[in-house]
Amino acid sequence: MSQRLADVIVPLALDTAYSYAVPAGMTLAPGEQVRVPFGPREAVGVVWELREGAAGNLKSVVEPAGGPVFSEDLRRFLDWVSRWTLAPRGSVLAMALKRPDEERGEAIRVGVRLAGPPPARITPARARVLAVAEGGLIHSKSDLARAASVSAGVIDGLVDEGTLETLAMPAEAMFPPPAPDFAAPALSPDQESAAAGLRDAVAARENATFLLEGVTGSGKTEVYFEAVAQALREGRQSLILMPEIALTSQFLDRFTARFGVRPALWHSGVAGRRREKLYAALATGEARVVAGARSALFLPFADLGLVVVDEEHEGAYKQEDGVHYHARDMAVVRGVIERFPVVLASATPSIETRVNAAQGRYRHLLLPERFGGRSMPDIAAIDLRGIKPEKKSEGETWISEPLARAVAETLERGEQALLFLNRRGYAPLTLCRACGHRYECPNCSAWLVDHRFRRSLVCHHCGHIERRPSICEECGSVDSLAACGPGVERIAEEVATRFPNARAITLSSDFPGGTERLRAELDAVAAGACDIVIGTQLVAKGHNFPLLTLVGVLDADVGLASGDPRASERTFQLLQQVTGRAGRGDKPGRALVQTYQPEHPVIAALLSGDPERFYAQETEGRRAASLPPFGRLASLIVSARDRGPAEEHARALARTVPAMEVRDPRLRVLGPAEAPIILIRGRYRYRLLVKSPRDFDMQGFIRDWLAKAPKPRGDLRVQIDIDPQSFF
Repeated sequence: MSQRLADVIVPLALDTAYSYAVPAGMTLAPGEQVRVPFGPREAVGVVWELREGAAGNLKSVVEPAGGPVFSEDLRRFLDWVSRWTLAPRGSVLAMALKRPDEERGEAIRVGVRLAGPPPARITPARARVLAVAEGGLIHSKSDLARAASVSAGVIDGLVDEGTLETLAMPAEAMFPPPAPDFAAPALSPDQESAAAGLRDAVAARENATFLLEGVTGSGKTEVYFEAVAQALREGRQSLILMPEIALTSQFLDRFTARFGVRPALWHSGVAGRRREKLYAALATGEARVVAGARSALFLPFADLGLVVVDEEHEGAYKQEDGVHYHARDMAVVRGVIERFPVVLASATPSIETRVNAAQGRYRHLLLPERFGGRSMPDIAAIDLRGIKPEKKSEGETWISEPLARAVAETLERGEQALLFLNRRGYAPLTLCRACGHRYECPNCSAWLVDHRFRRSLVCHHCGHIERRPSICEECGSVDSLAACGPGVERIAEEVATRFPNARAITLSSDFPGGTERLRAELDAVAAGACDIVIGTQLVAKGHNFPLLTLVGVLDADVGLASGDPRASERTFQLLQQVTGRAGRGDKPGRALVQTYQPEHPVIAALLSGDPERFYAQETEGRRAASLPPFGRLASLIVSARDRGPAEEHARALARTVPAMEVRDPRLRVLGPAEAPIILIRGRYRYRLLVKSPRDFDMQGFIRDWLAKAPKPRGDLRVQIDIDPQSFF
């Protein structure tokens, strides 16, 4: 007897849709969330398909689980991501399915207002509270304390004395709609031309991908804001992906100035209850604009009409664990499936995006000049082969004399200088001068990094931390440990010695205080509260420092000596971005680049001020080597707690390849070889790399290969990364 059946996917690492009988009288729709029996427990899954069939001894759906319904387009998108990444559909669904904490009730917002006589004792702090509270308006405790510049204890004291009363506040409007015409900007002709193309595509609900390329300071953000405004006028939602959304207070201020309210935020730092509310508001269409990290791409929007990928070249868009996906590429796919435009914005686009634009797959919008006619910074090299940092009595130095003079001149003019070194901590290596012992992570084959501010040795791969010893653990020598090489903390130490009267600040992602501290420090730099900024790559990511006129790159060669096929591209992008921080205000800027390789193509292109020179050379090199985007790569990482099983399974995988039907003579399987960092988090890793033509069915080959290969047992794992971005 035929019965209605539901094929349900649960958010676990399983690729199979499980079939359940739909009880008589229960109404279900595809995409609906349901509660189903799953082994000894119940699980919440999503109905992927409804069909007629024989129920047999199938278990039945328990009940609808509520929550957003996953549209057909969203289910097609999740299926596509699963097929492309070779990840189980359940793992991909888990990125999109966010269930509320059903045991946690809605928190009641408590406010206070002026209600009784003044307190018996008036202090200056209490007087400020009473002045702010006049008029009988309800304030939250935190807002009242902030406005009166007092602690929460002062508010509580006034409540205890009866001067203030507490009462429940009405629910706040969590996601007020942005106003598309709140503050329309005055655009330059180039900006207006680019914005018109984006507005037209949004209005026409056209599936098109745009590369919005513009030099640093050209006003790309204002241009794609016009596309967001058009989506708002059309009643559709927008998503703005950013590589470091938790640090972008300047972006949020600019959005507020343009649209009257802030966008909704989605990233790991957003509190659980607010995330739950935003998730629900997206499904109903209440939340109109979301600015988020890469995971926001998988949210169930009611009517998504635009995705912007800001700084599209950034490596942070690649997910390196779990489901290995690239958010930039998946954004383009979602745009195709759901029929809306996608904007890829960058001053230094990736080679892949550049080639797609050159071949007509993407539309290229170019902003060749800085907004307001400001000039790009002058860039010059300091050749360290002839001009070396001097050794002073205080110890080894890392700032050359020409750069030190330039910093001093900048400070005399009342302007800011940035010293950039893409290396966290104090020193990348600590060794014993007596016996040569080097401090290595016990979980990874990597040196421990000296962090003097934290008085610790830290592994940047697994997070292992240990106290910096005063005695060598190998030979017992006292005071024999030496820091080798510089990190930003060591540069800060040198700056304090060279420029004792300057206000210096060090910006690094691993200092205590997290994103809140970093946001405050970035705002302080923009406001001119410091003279010298010492920073890692986080200072290169779109920040606007109006008083900054000098950038000093202390080691431009970091990253060039790497086996990563994208090493040159990434170094060029980083240097171009960080030197572009100079001269974005009213005064011209300049950059000095310390290097041992001024003739290197990356450095030469940077110094020439001609990015086309670099892009032409790098693109031709990729074409000649059949590397992406002219060929395809896939990585298989075999790992285990013990080295022997990992190596043996990797070799067994390699032995399977010759027995398979070779589908293209240009296909190559390289390896296995030890990963450059063979041990990470206690697991030994061996890599196999598959290289193929662009039009080759890479996923089909890998599926067939793994079906014929030995299955991993015990704690063996095989991770698949289509189009790998990391090669460590």
